[in-house]
Amino acid sequence: MGTLTGKVAVVTGASKGIGASIAEHLAAAGASVVVNYASSKAGADVVVAHITAKGGKAIAVHGDVSKLEDVTNLFAETKKVYGRLDILVNNAGIYEFLPLESITSQHFHKQFDLNVLGLLLATQEGVKLMGPEGGSVINISSIVGPMASAQASVYSATKAAVDAITVSLSQELGPKKIRVNSLNPGMIETEGLHTGGIADSDFRRSVEATTPLGRIGQPNDIATAAVFFASPDAGWVTGQVVVVAGGKRQ
Repeated sequence: MGTLTGKVAVVTGASKGIGASIAEHLAAAGASVVVNYASSKAGADVVVAHITAKGGKAIAVHGDVSKLEDVTNLFAETKKVYGRLDILVNNAGIYEFLPLESITSQHFHKQFDLNVLGLLLATQEGVKLMGPEGGSVINISSIVGPMASAQASVYSATKAAVDAITVSLSQELGPKKIRVNSLNPGMIETEGLHTGGIADSDFRRSVEATTPLGRIGQPNDIATAAVFFASPDAGWVTGQVVVVAGGKRQ
């Protein structure tokens, strides 16, 4: 029996990358999982297929978490199918890097609306489905929150906001037995890393050269940490911001 048997989890932005790995690891630990996606239904369906092929339970639910109507529908569907929620992983996010002179209101709002407002909206609705036994909210932030980099002022600001929200909500939701923690990944080898041309770049090699463990991360490096935060093993852990980056420091 897995550590999360009988639990229900929603993972936002779970059609690929870190979110997909988290969804699959939560299911492997016994949770029934809602695989949320904004655009890639095909990707979400693949994640669901991977989970069910191994005997797990999962459904795919569309929703852009930056839109209140979509968020409401996401959790209404969760309630309809599973009747409750125990674990919420706020993974959905976007990043864009621009120098100061190129920043526009569109660039700003595109990232803040999803990375910050979307996280708040999802948490607002998600905690309504958590019972008196409480639950776990896991926010996927980034190493660039506490360790901001050049040309990432807006993105770094969104992730610093996520970490601040994590600490604030841990205090607000603690009396309801809802734990709130944040994971700050370093560079992770995802589809986006390859699409952006970073996977085989001098930038990647520079990161690896300055990382004590000598490599960039894989999605499962974050997923296993998320499972810990979701599990009873982390029953007295809340309000924590944990950098998962192979020991890298700025």
